[in-house]
Amino acid sequence: MNRFLYSTILYLLSPLLIVYLAFRAIKSADYRGRWAERFGLKKLQSTDLLIHSVSMGETLAAIPLIRLIMQSHPELSITVTTTSPTGSAEVRKAFGNTVQHCYLPFDLPWCVRRFLRQVSPRWCIIMETEMWPNLVATAAKQGVRLMLANARLSVKSAAQYAKYPKISRPMLQRLDVIAVQTQVEAQRFIDLGALPNRVTVCGSLKFDLSIKPEQLAKAKQLRQAWGRESSPVWVAGSVHPGEFSAMLAAYRQLLAQWPDALLIIAPRHPEQFTAVSDAVTSQGFESVRRSDNLPVTATTQVLVGDTMGELLTFYGAADQAFVGGSLIYHGGHNPLEPVAMGVPVMVGPNHRDFAQITQMLEDAGALRVVDSAQALGNNLIEYFAKPELRQQAANAGLAVVEANRGTLQRQFTLVQSLLTT
Repeated sequence: MNRFLYSTILYLLSPLLIVYLAFRAIKSADYRGRWAERFGLKKLQSTDLLIHSVSMGETLAAIPLIRLIMQSHPELSITVTTTSPTGSAEVRKAFGNTVQHCYLPFDLPWCVRRFLRQVSPRWCIIMETEMWPNLVATAAKQGVRLMLANARLSVKSAAQYAKYPKISRPMLQRLDVIAVQTQVEAQRFIDLGALPNRVTVCGSLKFDLSIKPEQLAKAKQLRQAWGRESSPVWVAGSVHPGEFSAMLAAYRQLLAQWPDALLIIAPRHPEQFTAVSDAVTSQGFESVRRSDNLPVTATTQVLVGDTMGELLTFYGAADQAFVGGSLIYHGGHNPLEPVAMGVPVMVGPNHRDFAQITQMLEDAGALRVVDSAQALGNNLIEYFAKPELRQQAANAGLAVVEANRGTLQRQFTLVQSLLTT
């Protein structure tokens, strides 16, 4: 398949994009507006630098890099795009009106051309693996210098790209700079056609997650407000449908030994807030929803984290955490967030999107992989029974984070080289 055939198929399937948006709008109010942006129809200002991240995780990793660019180059106008409401919310929270923000349009040629004609960037930074053939080809044709930052490429993704070399090889060869996370992934990019002299191993930006003292203080204050300073508290963060029942089953195991334990369960996507709250209620747990601003009392068993931007605080207020998207076949989410807050972490076996980070943390003793609700419950119980073991795991995680800092500066050096050419 070449890019012409790819584009033709996209055009034929384009009516389904409306169906997709409508379906998502039924489940989440966040998808009920801004459709014009999805098709490149919003009126935009021209900009110097275009930065694209996908969703919340990629955006959180990109924010420190964007801030460093803004501090070093205040003369540049910047447009930041995302594809999800959660990513969009993080951009607005971090930058307000200091950057131009919109959704990246679908990769239909006419949508991309219209978008890039309006924005007309001189440089473009794409985060991680969010590469779209028409976006990359059209930008390169317009003379835009392209960088893939914090790049990662799993075995599965590499195999998918390898199936379509007439699309993937030209796309990769149009990239001027590839800042890749690991040497193994660098070789995967090169094997797919990326030019070796444009590939640099930098590590993951996620290790440069900055935790401010006031964030830790806020987490401690929140736990004090709940009256749970001496009670076991754990977080099930970024969980997906298919994991809710496992979290609650593990929690029942814990409650059998620690009846005063508190579970904070935070779904990954806002459209699942009500679903997880209903699941908690249907199983007879006494719960409150964070968005209702009701007090967590001595009898509260579950706090439903149905707000945006508070997950890090929840991690900091807890003793241990499970990071979701990993008991189901999804790929997992970032385990460094609870680790950086000084919390030992567990994940399921399906964590391919964070395979190396997970392995590093597991080897250090900061992370455990569990394959069932029973295993999760057993580990929760062990850590609460042995606080010294829990503290060792927390310290080990913080040491891994500290040892791997510096990626931000390495990637920024490559950004500087991009901006001066």
